[in-house]
Amino acid sequence: MSAGEPGQAARVTAGVTFAARLAFENVSHEFSPGTPALHGVSLTAEPGEVLCLLGPSGSGKTTLLRIAAGIEMQTGGRLLLNEREIAGPNVFVPPEKRSVGLVFQDFALFPHMTILDNVRFGLTALSREEARKEAMISLARVGLERYAHSYPHSLSGGEQQRVALARAIAPRPAVLLMDEPFSGLDSRLKDSVRAETLSILRHSRATAIVVTHDAEEAMRMGDRIALLKGGRLVQAGTAHELYERPADLFAAGFFSELNVFEGRVAGGRVETPLGGFAAPGLADGVRATVAIRLSGFDVSQTHGQTPARVLSRRFLGVVELVELAVPGMEQPVRARIRCGALSGSAREIWLTVRQTDVLVFERTGESA
Repeated sequence: MSAGEPGQAARVTAGVTFAARLAFENVSHEFSPGTPALHGVSLTAEPGEVLCLLGPSGSGKTTLLRIAAGIEMQTGGRLLLNEREIAGPNVFVPPEKRSVGLVFQDFALFPHMTILDNVRFGLTALSREEARKEAMISLARVGLERYAHSYPHSLSGGEQQRVALARAIAPRPAVLLMDEPFSGLDSRLKDSVRAETLSILRHSRATAIVVTHDAEEAMRMGDRIALLKGGRLVQAGTAHELYERPADLFAAGFFSELNVFEGRVAGGRVETPLGGFAAPGLADGVRATVAIRLSGFDVSQTHGQTPARVLSRRFLGVVELVELAVPGMEQPVRARIRCGALSGSAREIWLTVRQTDVLVFERTGESA
């Protein structure tokens, strides 16, 4: 096994830092007048936690990260690090004095420098020997000390990502900021490097804010997730909270593929071609959206709630993606079902919806 494979080198726990609380208070930002990128975002990263900023392109997550780093200056609101204001109407602490580390998407390693020199690059306050020692400690924490005198081009993408992480944690920052740190890795590497990175973050004890557009990645990494859309904070909480109790249809659709139906509330329920569903908190007559996760169906060839005809089946390994025609619907219903749940020749089947996979919202015109 090579040193590039996760788990092969022992991690050292020396050089840990004291985690800090980073708070965004009503932060707004405009890149040009009249084109806001952030609208009054209030959010706190607690000491030692991994907070994932999640959202589609243009949602403001990277802008929020750059403001935290001091690369951008917000146009409204303020930032506090352990209750000390570091950016506000009358205060701006420069990036190098914030005790903040930053890992870029493309790793940003210097190709003409050795791995050791890359890692000690930012340790300017230390003597050459002290900087070398701290850099080696940081490389040992990511399992790459044996590559100290190699150059970036000789390392794999996963190893380069770990060098970038070592460089960011070498000064022992109170807050570590990571901008889509795994986007440059192939899918085979992502799982192992994510797990490796999370282990390093736990050992370093720094507060970490990680930007991602991948909901599964946010669920794997984050102690909490902050979901953004159009520069606004939609919802913040644990992965379980956002998945089970999404604030709106957008949040629900970000964590699950959905079948979406529309109707009106009558007698506390909304009727759909797949049956009627409770609409708690919605008054009779209100227009409502019913969202059913693709994983929320049980299928049978002999019995169930709703008849359906199989239009297509796509084998995906553990599950099949099935398109179904349902009476009363123009569009097909999509379902993810366990492989083997239906025989290969099944055409006319029955569907039963699991209530735990049904979400009902007041209709607002937004899409999932």
